[in-house]
Amino acid sequence: PILASAHENGCICLWSTQGNLVKELLPFSKYPSVPLTALCTDISTKMLLAGSKEGHIMCWSIASFLEDPQNSKNQIKEELCWRAHSNEVVALFHEEEKNVVVTASIDGSVRLWHAMDGYYLGYFGQPRKFELSDIHRLILPCDVNNFPTIIKEESKHVEKKNFEYPLMLDRDK
Repeated sequence: PILASAHENGCICLWSTQGNLVKELLPFSKYPSVPLTALCTDISTKMLLAGSKEGHIMCWSIASFLEDPQNSKNQIKEELCWRAHSNEVVALFHEEEKNVVVTASIDGSVRLWHAMDGYYLGYFGQPRKFELSDIHRLILPCDVNNFPTIIKEESKHVEKKNFEYPLMLDRDK
């Protein structure tokens, strides 16, 4: 088993049960380095979902990595990201049978999304029933104006590098 932790700097750390760092992930989407506030996996641990302080949801495929973490060919791939709320995401849940993601925000809103493409399905408390099969009609909540982004290229592990920038003074200026 692997344990996951989300951090203020936007990275996710995967730990062994002995407490050793197995892998460090940074989002490869257009929303990097945003504090992460919620994590969840599906029941079969094929995908890892993270929610951010700015209301984004990011989804990684982790199945092949978990089969053999020592094999460098088994990569973790970010597959999808979308804006779910205009405020901080405080909870996430993936319902595998219906293939939906439930998100909750600090503003009290609870929304339902199609897990495979991030399409908005509705909100809890709406007057109509959820239409889980109708994902061809692309709609967005009133406070979100970005459509989901499907990440097509392979994610590459980003190493953190420390740079030293010496202070240079120009006496002529």
